[in-house]
Amino acid sequence: MTEQKIIDAGFTLAGNYPEADPVAGLEETLQLFEFAEEIGLQVAGIRQRHLERGVSSALTFLAAATQRTQAIRLETAVVPLGYETPFRLAEDFGTVDALSKGRLNVGVSSSAPHGALLRHLGRLEEDGDIDAYVLISRFLEALEGRALGEDIYTPYGPQTPRVQPHIPGLRQRVWLGGGSARSVRWAAEQGLKLLLGNITSADNGDAFETAQRVHIDDYYAHFAGPGEPAVGVERVILPIDSATADQRERYTAFADSRHERTTQPVNGHVFQRDLFGTADEIVDRLLADPAIDGRTELRVALPYALALEDYRQILSDIRHAVLPRLGWAPTASALASSSPVSTAA
Repeated sequence: MTEQKIIDAGFTLAGNYPEADPVAGLEETLQLFEFAEEIGLQVAGIRQRHLERGVSSALTFLAAATQRTQAIRLETAVVPLGYETPFRLAEDFGTVDALSKGRLNVGVSSSAPHGALLRHLGRLEEDGDIDAYVLISRFLEALEGRALGEDIYTPYGPQTPRVQPHIPGLRQRVWLGGGSARSVRWAAEQGLKLLLGNITSADNGDAFETAQRVHIDDYYAHFAGPGEPAVGVERVILPIDSATADQRERYTAFADSRHERTTQPVNGHVFQRDLFGTADEIVDRLLADPAIDGRTELRVALPYALALEDYRQILSDIRHAVLPRLGWAPTASALASSSPVSTAA
């Protein structure tokens, strides 16, 4: 009997597109979300990228995805709070969750990427130095939907002033993107779920896998919330079993270009080596991964700027040749006709 090492699995990507034709890339990304649901993955996530040819508004994109999918959980991975107004972001999350009928994972982070370039285009008030965790606290308060004062008059009559739409329990679906000791502990103490990428801080000079396991254990030890703790980890996985010769060449070049950064810490951070190779090799790596423990959710981090057929091949190989050998099972809504994508020549 296969030991259950992975219960839920999904993917995340940036949704890249050509400079002159953003609609083409966005449409292909929506098609990939549909494909992920068809093959029975549990989660489909979109990154939020600024100043790049990728999805710059995760919630706008997911609003469209709610109308193209029916069952798969939709995830922001992640929205950087450094550029957001907490109550407006809460309104947007509530709206998209309502459109999805309760399928939204609320992924946020404390970061503000490209801050030096974007600061003069941001908020006008002198709040650029507000601690990001203060902003997240305000966002959580807005999601909770407590009354902000006495009833106010509206065209619909008197109403309690609170962030709308109010979705009870949405706060318990907030995932904090972390990787530092502070972010992990803060997520636990606030009762948030935790998303971990393929880079992590290593204060004691540990290898990636050891350092990330320390963070996971610390999170569970300090979790204090009304909901259930949950951890999701990203892994870059590139199976080559059904890949064409051209795909294998490009995947090899991608993995090779990223290998050097995994050989030693960079500013106190360590990177994980990509899982590249046959399904057998990838399964062996995941079985030896201390974060993959039957409790942690898996997010396949898809490389940037590949074609739709590449992403379909990668997800298909993972779904059919890797995940079942780790005890995973597709959702009940997966299409019965779902079968491996064969592209190899």
